[in-house]
Amino acid sequence: MWAMTLWDHSMLPLQWGVVVGTSLAAAATDLRAARIPNWLTGPVFVSGLGWAAWTAGGRGVADGLAAALVMALPYVLLFLLAGGGAGDAKLMGALGVWLGLINGTMVLVCVAVCGIVLASASAVVQRRARAVASNLAQILSGVLVSILGHGRLADLWRWVPDRQDMKQVRYGLAVCMGVCLAAGGVWAWRV
Repeated sequence: MWAMTLWDHSMLPLQWGVVVGTSLAAAATDLRAARIPNWLTGPVFVSGLGWAAWTAGGRGVADGLAAALVMALPYVLLFLLAGGGAGDAKLMGALGVWLGLINGTMVLVCVAVCGIVLASASAVVQRRARAVASNLAQILSGVLVSILGHGRLADLWRWVPDRQDMKQVRYGLAVCMGVCLAAGGVWAWRV
């Protein structure tokens, strides 16, 4: 199956070394400069395509591109709806090309959990937990109304709070933590 191509190979240290190293660099630049630069994400994406092609040919490229799409899509939506950073989406897409669909899905789940934990902790420390909960409830209400058929997905915009009411989180740290968590899980499972 093509979706297992980048999971089932012998070059695990290279694959995860690039992904962990990239996420560490992204976290450092995000914490220092509040952005994840294109000079980091672009070359990682392109080299990931090359690595996927070299490792597994067209099936590897398909696996990597599918993972890039799946991993970047939630962060593209956050960028569009909630004012998240575009660098987060580009970083997740670049990591996806290296990881493939199976590893990428594990990373996506781990990053989401780490992001929720970091955002919640940040809200509590800054005494904004009530405001954050209110914003999340408002967004969730809009999604449920759209999904359950009482509205259209295009109407979701009216449920999104104003961007100035939402607190920005430097998500590079959550990506790094999630990548490290997933890498540890994969190493424990495979080795």
